[in-house]
Amino acid sequence: MQSHVSTIKEIGELLREVRKAQQVRQDDLGAMVGCSHKFIVDVEKGKETIQAGLLLKVLDELGIKVILDLPETNHVD
Repeated sequence: MQSHVSTIKEIGELLREVRKAQQVRQDDLGAMVGCSHKFIVDVEKGKETIQAGLLLKVLDELGIKVILDLPETNHVD
């Protein structure tokens, strides 16, 4: 399933849904990726100043893929 997101709050809400569906506790998820329980809480609440690299690790741990859909006019070589 794909979902368009444009805010950290939307990412946090989806992350929480996936985490709960997998029956993973916040503190256990934090331990799995090497971050604090508070970081997971902050992400799920949509805190705007979270660390992007750590967020990507959390998403990866839950099997959530991040795909960037670049506009046709921007070519990256």
